[in-house]
Amino acid sequence: MPSREDILKAKILVVDDSPDNIELMEEILRDEGYTSVSSTMLPAQVCPLHRQHNYDLILLDLQMPGLNGFQVMKGLKEIEQGGYLPVLALTAQPSFKIAALEAGARDFISKPFDLLEVHKRIHNMLEVRLLYRELAQYSRAQQELALHDPLTGLPNRRLLEDRIETTLQHASRNHHKAAIMYLDLDGFKAINDTYGHAYGDEVLKTVAQRLLASSRKEDTVARLGGDEFMVVLGEVSGLSDAYGPAAKLVEAVSEPFFINDLTLHLSTSIGISIYPDDAETVDALISIADYALYEAKRGGKNRYSSTSSHPAAKAPAGKVALVPRR
Repeated sequence: MPSREDILKAKILVVDDSPDNIELMEEILRDEGYTSVSSTMLPAQVCPLHRQHNYDLILLDLQMPGLNGFQVMKGLKEIEQGGYLPVLALTAQPSFKIAALEAGARDFISKPFDLLEVHKRIHNMLEVRLLYRELAQYSRAQQELALHDPLTGLPNRRLLEDRIETTLQHASRNHHKAAIMYLDLDGFKAINDTYGHAYGDEVLKTVAQRLLASSRKEDTVARLGGDEFMVVLGEVSGLSDAYGPAAKLVEAVSEPFFINDLTLHLSTSIGISIYPDDAETVDALISIADYALYEAKRGGKNRYSSTSSHPAAKAPAGKVALVPRR
């Protein structure tokens, strides 16, 4: 629930064509303790001002020359995509009250002002507005949690697959290729078994930071779970364009890890698949990269590998049985 302090800090805009009414309303708000109050006598400025400042409450006079309050609310509806207009209508016409609510206003204040009514309606509406915003932020936060790994903050498998699909569509439209790099940490299990999961978690967070620092902003770095990560490269011309980034990632992970009083060492192995050379679907590209990762592990670890010998590849070099790499 919003605190009184939050309510008093809310951003309020007073809109009226009468300077006396504006002065009176500003005085009422200041006396009550509101600290972020602005005003305008030009109704055409309301929508641009709201886009810029995102007001928590707009005290809107309905009868104004040029552009009346109903027309202003119509413009505000285009800004408030969530459908909640933070408008408290000001009117001296009883017949306008229902019309204001039907037009989208959340409440109204009658003129001439009754001080107790003004305070109560403003407070109640701001309380609802701020609560509505808190719930929207909570919903966005929950969505972020559902799509990101809680330990590293990287996209999780669910978001990764969507990102890969988007990358492949973009590559297809622009006649480019894309690369999938599947990473697995060499020696991570020994760190967990020897020093405990707290040290292992710190290693994983550091690896995530290094992968991000060694990748382009437009690339996707994700954690699949455990000690497995994936990097998706868009707009490559072929396999050779993935070798440089892969070597950079191998080098970054091989740097020492300084955690508390320990200096830890581990490396990474990487398997690479290329769209559309190896496959054209997300699942097939991941499967081929996974097999290439197994090849890198079998070849001595701390290296990257690519292969077209996976059964899902478009041009297999030969039948190869899949063998678990662990």
